[in-house]
Amino acid sequence: MSKPTPHKDLVVNRRARFEYHLLDHFEAGIALLGSEVKSLRAGRGSLQEAFVSIKNGSAYLHGCHISPYAQANRNNHEPLRVRPLLLHPAEIEKIQKGTQQKGMTAVPVRIYLKGRLIKVEVALAKGKKLHDKRQTMKERDARRDMERGR
Repeated sequence: MSKPTPHKDLVVNRRARFEYHLLDHFEAGIALLGSEVKSLRAGRGSLQEAFVSIKNGSAYLHGCHISPYAQANRNNHEPLRVRPLLLHPAEIEKIQKGTQQKGMTAVPVRIYLKGRLIKVEVALAKGKKLHDKRQTMKERDARRDMERGR
């Protein structure tokens, strides 16, 4: 029996955990070009302004910045192009129903390697209020102090 291989994070949206309550998580494949794969494996991507939309029964990743790959020359990709996400129809429907509720959105949390494949973790999220963000900061500071042994 073989051990499952750990997932290697390529890009993480740290701000998503601070800005939103992450409720339901989905694993999606992503349609990428060759130069995008090389650039992501080099850790040159960002999910800061990224979001997921549903159109005509398909999911798309908007605002994900993947830097051009230096060795790709003229065959390079557009850094902010809209990228299709590969999800089952039932998952797309679940995300669509979730985002139609007031205050809910779908945000990409991280892009990671699963074996040889590049996957995106998408979460249904509800925006935090200011007092929730303060509570998160307070808990993070308390955890940090405990680790230091204070």
